[in-house]
Parts: sequence; C-alpha cells; structure tokens
Amino acid sequence: MAGWTDSPYRQVVKKLCPEIICFSELISVDAIVHDNKKTLNMLKSGKSEFPLIVQLFGKNPDFFVEAGKKLEKMGAAGIDINMGCPAKKVTKASYGSALLKNTPLAFEIVKKLSKSLKIPVSVKIRIGYDKYDEKSFINFVKSLEKAGAKAITIHGRTKNQEFSGKADWEPIYTAKKHLKIPVIGNGDIDSDEAARKRLKDPKSQAILDGIMIGRAAFGNPWILAQTWAKLHNKKVTPAPSFHKKIPLIIAHFKLSLKIHGETLGLMEMKKHLSTYLKGFENSSKFRKEIMESKDPKAVLDILKNL
Repeated sequence: MAGWTDSPYRQVVKKLCPEIICFSELISVDAIVHDNKKTLNMLKSGKSEFPLIVQLFGKNPDFFVEAGKKLEKMGAAGIDINMGCPAKKVTKASYGSALLKNTPLAFEIVKKLSKSLKIPVSVKIRIGYDKYDEKSFINFVKSLEKAGAKAITIHGRTKNQEFSGKADWEPIYTAKKHLKIPVIGNGDIDSDEAARKRLKDPKSQAILDGIMIGRAAFGNPWILAQTWAKLHNKKVTPAPSFHKKIPLIIAHFKLSLKIHGETLGLMEMKKHLSTYLKGFENSSKFRKEIMESKDPKAVLDILKNL
C-alpha cells in the first residue's frame, strides 16, 4: 500500500514469516519510464523480500510494457496491475479503479504486458465502480483472464465505497467459480480467524487461492504470520506483549534510517510508530513526542525507554 509497504516494512514482515508474499508500494509506470529518481529509490529491495511482486499503476499500455521489462531485469517475481485504488488523485488521472470504467484499455494493458514478459502478470480490482453488477463483473474478470492475467485479487468493495461499509465477499466467490486462474480475496481481514472463514465460501464450497491483508497490518505485522500459520494448519503464535514487540519496532526504525537516510527514514517511520504505539498506558504522550521530534536519536531513546 502506498506509503506503507516499503522495503523496511517488507523486510520486517519477512523476518516474522519468510513464507509471506509481499507486494511493493504502488509504483507509477510513468515515473519508471522517465527514470524518476524518487521512484527508482522506491524499487530498491533487500534479498529477503523476494519473491517480490511489484504493483504498478498507470494508463499507457506501452509504458506498462517498458516499465515491466525494466522490472523483470531487476528480478521482480511478477507484476501486479492496480485497477483498484480509489484515491481521487489516482482516479482523476484515469489510473487505478478508473480502469474499471474503461474496460477496453484495461484489457489492452493486460494483454500487451503479459505478452511482453516472461514473469506473470496479475491484476488487483474491486467489485465495481459505483455499484456491483454481477453480469458485468463476471464478463470483466473473464476478459482479464483471457487477456493474459495469471491471477486476480479482488477487494470486496466498489470504488465509490472506498473503505466504508463492509466488504462483500460473495462477488469474490462468484469470480472463483468462473475463473481457472487463482483468485485472491481482500477486504476487512483483521485476524487469522477472519482469514480462515473467508477463504472458503460456506454456501457453494468455493475455495479461494489466497488472502491479501492491507490496513490490518498497519502497526501489526504479526497478523500476517498468524494468518499464514492458520491457513496452513500450523500452530498460531499469539502476538507478543507490547514490551516484547519493542525490539522489532526498534529494528524496523533502524532499518528505515539505513535505507532511506535519517531525514526521510524518520519521516516515513512516524506513521508506522503511531500505529505501533497504540493501546498501552500513556501511549498518546509518547506518540506526540515522536511526531514532534526531528531528531532520530531522540526518537530511538524514546523507544528504548518504553
């Protein structure tokens, strides 16, 4: 997710559970094609993060091809085309979930990119733009499959819902019944038990091929390891107490400073620290101190003294 799933965070996730498959932040194909320095820095990854799926957004099919070829050479395990992001600044430019309304362009992007690469191309979508229409939705996902998509991740909300209301998983199960390629479900997974229940449709017995977790992992990367264990019938280790979480939080902080530099690294970590430091006595006081600090060493001292 943009601004969250950067290299330091992905490395933390893989430390907790090496089997987890990580997706990159949302990356602009336009920026890759034009060799934007900030974007190229976002693509730097540690060995532990692989196999890494790079998530791209844009609207120019040729730019997708050029960016995809660069990423393939860089060692990406796959390319995921984002057709689900509901952010206004993304959809205004006809990117993200705006492609749900421009289906010919959506299919052209998938077809051109999948034919140009050896690595698999997947697509992330929502169940509709302003509403869910089963017939249109099924035609859409089947056409994506025909165009060359090797997997589809479906978020159970429309674009207009953004993240409001509850995710509707019935369309996701319906898609699974109509597709031969893997279908991954996404939306409102906030525990390993919720993931277990959502993996299988209790009505039709359709079984999804995977679960994607986003917002619930903010400040809680342990949920990813717990979910993997639950879905693979392994023993689920409860999240550690806050006191025992601190070493990993500090490791994440130091990794961010090392990879991004002290100024950017501190700025990027503030949102992570705000979510990590919730739910214990005087947490608001410590979060305020951290948010106001411009000194990485001072923030590190706060974390060590927690």
